[in-house]
Amino acid sequence: MVDVAGKDVSKRIARAAGRIAMLPATLERVRAGSATKGDVLGIARIAAIQAAKRTAELIPLAHPLPLTRVAVEFSFEATAVAIEVTAETLDRTGVEMEALTAVSVGLLTIYDMCKSGDRGMRIEGIRLLEKSGGKSGHFTAA
Repeated sequence: MVDVAGKDVSKRIARAAGRIAMLPATLERVRAGSATKGDVLGIARIAAIQAAKRTAELIPLAHPLPLTRVAVEFSFEATAVAIEVTAETLDRTGVEMEALTAVSVGLLTIYDMCKSGDRGMRIEGIRLLEKSGGKSGHFTAA
């Protein structure tokens, strides 16, 4: 792990996003809350938050961080469900990995809960949208 002891503690925020494309019938079941396994987005939200909190257990050189906030938002597109996660901490290193891990696990949870009817779903476009705080300053994706 990188030594972060010499860095200043500051408010660190990261936003990440991704999407899962699916059949129209699958999208409608998710929207209506009528999937066989239950409330897809409710469970995916909890999974994303849990993943953010456990990032250091999953990513070998990630620092364990005390998260002060994890927000998970879903939106519906024409053929997909999109997710955006905001992670925040007051620490010496950023929360980009926490936000990206949360997005990934949230989308994987949607896949798991809907796979019985649509194995062709595609997880796409996982990316960092924005990060702030720390020595490297503000980043916004183009």
